[in-house]
Amino acid sequence: QVQLVESGGGLVQAGGSLRLSCAASGRTFSSYSMGWFRQAPGKEREFVAAISWSGGGTYYADSVKGRFTISRDNAKNTVYLQMNSLKPEDTAVYYCAARSRTYPVGTMTHEYDYWGQGTQVTVSS
Repeated sequence: QVQLVESGGGLVQAGGSLRLSCAASGRTFSSYSMGWFRQAPGKEREFVAAISWSGGGTYYADSVKGRFTISRDNAKNTVYLQMNSLKPEDTAVYYCAARSRTYPVGTMTHEYDYWGQGTQVTVSS
């Protein structure tokens, strides 16, 4: 098993930036591909970005492409989400998730086995 803890959320003005971190503990971090998802009030949890176990492959939702960057540091057991040019519609609770590298990188919530508790991101207009 792996335990995930997100940090870095907060309140930011539109156009600003935040960097989220997700620290993993437990099994070997490089055993997992990692994803970021978000959930706004009253909406379904949605895919934001994902990264392969090696960091060689990255995937983004169209809504964040060009603004967000996912990365990982396997030596630090941490995955990051750099968010630039933030918009009010980016307001949500952001979750990181882990999926065994046995399977292809996923973009659906049901494809991930482990989840963090989430961190709130609020973008004011």
